[in-house]
Amino acid sequence: MYKKKILGILLSLFVFGLVHADTVKLNPDHPDRYVVVKGDTLWDISGRFLQNPWQWPEIWHVNPQIANPHLIYPGDIISLVYVDGKPRLMLNRGQGTFKLTPQGRVIPLDQAIPTIPIDAIKQFLLEPTIVGKDELDNAPYIVEHKGEHIVSATSNSVYVRGIKDYNIRQYAVVRRGNTYVDPISKEVLGYEARFVGNAKLYRTGDPSTLRLLRTTREALIGDRLLPSGEESYNANFMPHAPKAAIDGRILSVLDGVNQIGTYQVVVINKGTRDGLSQGSVLDIHQTGDTILDSVTENRKDKVTLPDEKAGVLMVFRPFEKLSYALVMKASRNINVMDSVRTP
Repeated sequence: MYKKKILGILLSLFVFGLVHADTVKLNPDHPDRYVVVKGDTLWDISGRFLQNPWQWPEIWHVNPQIANPHLIYPGDIISLVYVDGKPRLMLNRGQGTFKLTPQGRVIPLDQAIPTIPIDAIKQFLLEPTIVGKDELDNAPYIVEHKGEHIVSATSNSVYVRGIKDYNIRQYAVVRRGNTYVDPISKEVLGYEARFVGNAKLYRTGDPSTLRLLRTTREALIGDRLLPSGEESYNANFMPHAPKAAIDGRILSVLDGVNQIGTYQVVVINKGTRDGLSQGSVLDIHQTGDTILDSVTENRKDKVTLPDEKAGVLMVFRPFEKLSYALVMKASRNINVMDSVRTP
């Protein structure tokens, strides 16, 4: 099993500071205070106070009297205050009156509220991945199913060729998915390794024998195996604008739907080489249609309508040339090939 570490929320003033606080716009209907409840996300809470929820780190005001002010829990109070005439969000720890005694109050990290809905992305943090062509072509592969099965699933065993390091016991079974190509440069940006299941090596040789521990789809002859292990992921997202100007496109939607909406996972054609990192926020712009101008004399003139802002997304898993991102807000229909840009 994967060891999943869902960390609390790190609001680091060292990284972001308050230099852009004067550009933050408050939500016209903002409350003066809000009591955190179970099921909240920091993004949603910030949206109660700010027009752009991802800007909360720019106006966060740490109360030095609170132990561990970087974690937010149900029962905590978020207040809007003004410091030197500028808005700040301040955390007050818990409700009610507590008697001080010589003992510690221990709160598990996984009880802290997340930045975004973790359930919407957790399967994409570890399972699907982006790989190079050679990485898949040279990976071990299923050559046959044990027990005269046509396909294999959980608890079945398979024969695998190509394993060279028998010290590696845990594998992810994957299948080649989409080939991601940049729509402008036509550069191949990477290949989707679509998750099939987890497998464990229990007999070495050529072929080796592996047992499928868990599958999300049927394993087939030709499926590839990539080393896996006791991985953990950091769900501690700090939203921020990219340092560089980004002008990219949505290449694909990952969760098997056609229309892209709030909390859908998408692939964009920009990655770490372009200046993106975990937590980078981008505006989504619906690409304007090209239409015939029916008013002109010949009625054959074409005009391209302007792009319109359609939503906001946040990168949660960047690769070198591509990124997985979660659509945080969709104000109109979003489609593959719509633009993503620095907010």
